[in-house]
Amino acid sequence: MTGTTSTVLFDLFGVIAHHQSAEGRDRLVRTADVDDRAFWEAYWALRPPYDRGEVTGPGYWQRVADALGARFDSRRIADLIEADIASWSAVDDAMVAVVEELAASGRRIALLSNIPEELAAHYEAQHRWLRHFPVRAFSCRIGHAKPEPGAYRWCLNALREEPDRILFVDDRQENIRAAEATGIPGHLFTTPARLREALAWWDARPSPG
Repeated sequence: MTGTTSTVLFDLFGVIAHHQSAEGRDRLVRTADVDDRAFWEAYWALRPPYDRGEVTGPGYWQRVADALGARFDSRRIADLIEADIASWSAVDDAMVAVVEELAASGRRIALLSNIPEELAAHYEAQHRWLRHFPVRAFSCRIGHAKPEPGAYRWCLNALREEPDRILFVDDRQENIRAAEATGIPGHLFTTPARLREALAWWDARPSPG
């Protein structure tokens, strides 16, 4: 008897979608018109509350401006939000194909992503393949961001699945370790081909008990 994984829980960025492009990063710095190094220090240091939905896009960028000792008016903030969305907007077509195949085969799939509301809304409006994910654990809407334990517990509650029946796919080891600490096995994503191999191996496992 085999132990087919009931649910594949996907990360978004670095798995199905690409990380920020170099062009997108350059556009952000040009739009902010500040020192490159200081910009990225503030961008990442202040990102967690934005990802968790604790501040809005304008609120986040105002915090970035304050940290930099700069002034961003409403027009510049709108431009920064637009540039930020664009920098995270590219997807991996090969992985979208994997998602489509899994959905067509009847596999249950879900999504867990650190993502602010403006970017989440953009993806929902632009990418029809998101319809295959009935459970979308967007950090901005669940109040928890990876690798916080609460993010994984939220998924367990939403999926109503035993942890060992879920395979979490992420490209960051610290997020895999956090999932495993809650009992959810993980696959460190590198390529679609390696993911297919991992899924085949999981499906061939003897069922627990």
